[in-house]
Amino acid sequence: MIVEYIRYSLPASLPEPFLADYSRAAHVLDKSDHCRGYQMCRCVDEPNVFVLRIEWDSVAGHMEGFRKSPGFRDFLEAIRRYIPHILEMRHYEVTEVRSRR
Repeated sequence: MIVEYIRYSLPASLPEPFLADYSRAAHVLDKSDHCRGYQMCRCVDEPNVFVLRIEWDSVAGHMEGFRKSPGFRDFLEAIRRYIPHILEMRHYEVTEVRSRR
């Protein structure tokens, strides 16, 4: 499994539309065979900053499978206007250093 983190810093007018548009686009992630789960977090200290965490089966599953799927166009259309506000978009490997309670 690979985890993609996307960090956004939005203008003050965009957080609510951003959340609504991502909620609308989420059905495409839900239908993808490559997406294992996702979570959107909003910064408490800076409410215009968000981090989207997406679990993918692999980098290839994300980049080749999801991005070349028919649903990707709908996903991109829903969130396209937020792309200029991305501060970071990276894939990470999960390590053994973790805990769940």
